[in-house]
Amino acid sequence: MDIVENTLDASLGEFLVRPLFCFLAQSSESGPRVSPLWFHWDGEQVWLIAMEDGRSYPDRLRQFPESALAVVDFDPKSGRVEHVGMRGTATLEPFDADRADRLLTKYLGPDRGAWDERFRGLDGDGYGLVRFDPATVVARDQSYAGSLQQ
Repeated sequence: MDIVENTLDASLGEFLVRPLFCFLAQSSESGPRVSPLWFHWDGEQVWLIAMEDGRSYPDRLRQFPESALAVVDFDPKSGRVEHVGMRGTATLEPFDADRADRLLTKYLGPDRGAWDERFRGLDGDGYGLVRFDPATVVARDQSYAGSLQQ
């Protein structure tokens, strides 16, 4: 992974541990597509849970593995704009309950009993994981003086 630029105050790992959405950009036969998704950064790859039934992005990944991924932390009141953009390759992998659990805990907290029913007990039946291997990374702090009233 080549980090082309990094102007963030936080390390890449500290930024990517935040419970933010990533946007997975893919090619398709009918043009570009973007999917907003939760993610887990393991220090080398980005992992996403893939619902294979009824979703189109897993099929696009099989056909067009070259992808891009963006994560943005934006707060209009403070003017914080931090962005990480990655280009690389995405592949579909078998479901891994431990990896999925780390991803879901990031967004839903450690108390599985409090999780929405949709996220309890996910398994390999209808689910897989997307493994995104970044080739290049650009991390930018594009913050400005906030102007919205608190």
